[in-house]
This record gives sequence, C-alpha cells and structure tokens, in this order.
Amino acid sequence: MTGARIQLSTGVRSFSATDPGGWDHLFRQARLLDQAGFDRLSVSDHVVFGERLEAYARPELGGQAGGRQPTGPDGHWLEPLTTLSVLAGMTSRIRLATGILLAALRRPVVLAKSAATLDVLSRGRLDLGVGVGWQREEYQAAGLDFEDRGRRLDQTLEVCQTLWRDTQATYSSPDLHFENIHMMPKPFQTGGVPIWISGTLNPRVIKRLARFGTGWIPWGPDAADLPTAIARLRDALADEGRDPANLQIVGHIPTSTRPDGLLDVQRTMDAVPPLVAAGATDLRLNLRIPADDAEAAEHLHDIVQAFRAAADQTT
Repeated sequence: MTGARIQLSTGVRSFSATDPGGWDHLFRQARLLDQAGFDRLSVSDHVVFGERLEAYARPELGGQAGGRQPTGPDGHWLEPLTTLSVLAGMTSRIRLATGILLAALRRPVVLAKSAATLDVLSRGRLDLGVGVGWQREEYQAAGLDFEDRGRRLDQTLEVCQTLWRDTQATYSSPDLHFENIHMMPKPFQTGGVPIWISGTLNPRVIKRLARFGTGWIPWGPDAADLPTAIARLRDALADEGRDPANLQIVGHIPTSTRPDGLLDVQRTMDAVPPLVAAGATDLRLNLRIPADDAEAAEHLHDIVQAFRAAADQTT
C-alpha cells in the first residue's frame, strides 16, 4: 500500500489444547503488545469441531498441505469477536483483527451489527479477516451446505457492507431479501470495518479481493512464495479493474531464536526488508513473551524498535 507505514502484527492464542484454568495470560499478552507499540494482534476462529481433523491437511478443502490442527476436537477455542471485545477494553491503540473469522457461519445481519458495535466501542480498531475454512462439520452443525460456503461468504460481506454504508438499506438475492432496513450505529471507521480476505489466489478469491478487500491474508503455497504470489495478484487485480497499490498484504516473518527460546531480534529482522520489497505491508511475527513483566516489556520494545529500523530501510 503506497505511502503507508509498514505494520508489525502477531497472533495471540485464544485457544488451548486443554482447559487453561483461565485466560489471564491472553489478557497480559494483549496489554504488553499494546504498550510496546505492536500495530495489530489477531485471533483465530473455530465454532465447533468434528472428529476428522486430518482434513486440515487437504488443500482441496481449504486446508494446508502438511498442516495439523493445534488442538484436538475438545480444544478450548474462544469466539473471536467476543474475545476482541474484552481485549478492546484493556488496550488503547493496537488494532484488533480476526485471522480468520468463518464469517459465513454467522447470519449476515447479526455479524454486521456485532462488528459495527465492536468497531464503535474500540474507536475504529477492528479489522475483519475472513475466509471459508476447511471443516465440513462446522457448516453442517450450522445447518449450511459446505459446498456453498464461498457464495455464502460473498453474500455475508455484501450484506455487511450494505448495512454499514446505507442509512436505509435494501438487499436482494435469491435467498435473502430486505427493504428499508436501518442499522445504527454505523462502524466508527469511515467506509465500514476493513475486510481482509484469506485464501490462495484462485479466481473466486481474486474477485472477492477486488470487490471487498482492504487486505489479503495469503494461504498455502502463496504464503510460502510471497514475491511470486504478489506479482500474480497485482496483475489479476488490474484485470478486475482494481488498483493493486491500495491493497494491504500480510507477510510472515521467519524467526530465529536464541538458546533461551526468545527471539533473536537482529537475525529475525534481517528478513524484513525482502518482505517489504516484495510488497508485504503487514508483517506478522510468532514470538514467545517472557514470564517476567519487566523483561517482557523490554524484549517487546526491542522487537518494535528493530522492526521499525528494518522496515525503514526499504520505505
């Protein structure tokens, strides 16, 4: 995204393989990241699980080759918008993202209301990362057709943007129609909550990005070869009549660690300039936070400062 500051993001674990006995560790992490100057934190989503978790390793279903779910079917997963609402109340500046929300599992009008509410209460800090997911059982439990999930996601995004934009909203499709509907408050952010589209660059995802996307969350082989994928994306968006320069793009920073398991900051940041040069604008980092608050604050501060210096080399 031309002229924009390169941003530093990380995911926080809003899930646990077993009952963690409380979520204070999540609250602590969010506060420390906010205070240190990270730009964005993200949380993931599963509503329910079936018992065939090996399907996550099947790219043709939306999974990732060689991938493995971090919990079993009885893992504890917090609902992301509820979680971000709590985190919004204990932070002041960091952006709050879903990465990703299975948006098609929610009724569109209810999702529009929930997201707008959180955006208002956080004073415009919500980013809605969305995707279709990989698990058939999740759609079956919601009474939805797994094969129809792409169309349902598009419809959900259409309805959300219509309700966020129009004072008097009307929408019509073969299975959903409403007229003269009012939904207030509108999102705090002008134009509505930013939508980040996750997926590999197939024709459906490209059209979704061109129509709805503020940002792209690459998946699968595209995430593994980001420079090539970004070049393809720019050409495809131009063919769709969308200016690729105003699309944000997620890139994952490869990490190097010290013998104590903490991030080797300088070696890790050597990977930042090539990602920025390739076109990534939101750089995501997996990291471990020290148990001591003072040590954690210092370590995170060092990461942010080193990241800014590395990103500035190419901007």
